[in-house]
Amino acid sequence: MFSNIDAVTAIVCIILAIIVFGISLIWVGKKTDSKNPRIKTRKIAYIGMVAALYAVMTWAIAPMSYGPIQLRLSEILVLLAFIDDTYVPGLFLGCIVANIASPYGVVDVIVGSSATLLSVYLINKSKNLFVASLWPTINCVFIGAEIFFLYHAPFWATSATIALGELIVVTGIGYPLFKYVIFKNERLVELLKISE
Repeated sequence: MFSNIDAVTAIVCIILAIIVFGISLIWVGKKTDSKNPRIKTRKIAYIGMVAALYAVMTWAIAPMSYGPIQLRLSEILVLLAFIDDTYVPGLFLGCIVANIASPYGVVDVIVGSSATLLSVYLINKSKNLFVASLWPTINCVFIGAEIFFLYHAPFWATSATIALGELIVVTGIGYPLFKYVIFKNERLVELLKISE
């Protein structure tokens, strides 16, 4: 899985991961009561768990997680940002880690992870879950552009196939899962809320 990683990609990924983790610590510090270190520790733990879960879910089906046609099941997790904004840095960090194994190298680590960051930020700012579920599909144009510039693949066709995969996973699977299962269970929603 990691045989296509060169030294530059590995170094850039490590630097990005350190930067994102540092930003996550600052994010957590600003959003918590400094008098209660348990809340801060809990947020850091959630960020780490979500990042690891996103990366592992992506790697588990690695051939389908990368390329012009992809079904990245880990993208269901982006809807956690609709519940709590503390998931945003964890999902971004998870995408960075997951994209280390991408055949597109450091470009995918930067462009793909930035597209995910934009998506989870917009999901968090959305007032409607259905609309929130569409942001990853809309932002697939960035991945389409990435593959177009790297391999001269047809931009619109590539963007469309990636968008279809995102639509299937996030809106087709994630939206009903969150709307009819997670949001129907108040206790589960409270458990998923990190901010107090």
